[in-house]
Amino acid sequence: MKGILPMNMEDIQLSYGINGLLSIVVVILSILLAWFALQELKLETLFRNPRSPKARLLLLILATVIGHSFASFILDYVQWTTMLKGFVE
Repeated sequence: MKGILPMNMEDIQLSYGINGLLSIVVVILSILLAWFALQELKLETLFRNPRSPKARLLLLILATVIGHSFASFILDYVQWTTMLKGFVE
């Protein structure tokens, strides 16, 4: 059992807190990135009135879905690579 450090409750809570904060930041940044990418679409071909609130709401929903999916992939990838550290050691 070499390399296992005992952790107290405060360390575990701090670790969960940092992980949660990192996840929130990654998801929000991914949604913003998706929103800016969707702004480059030629919306005149998709909507009758591309500046209407309904069109903007649809873009916001699309940005949220795409951004959340992208963030989930990034966060899963980070988790998988940290799991591999334990496998290699």
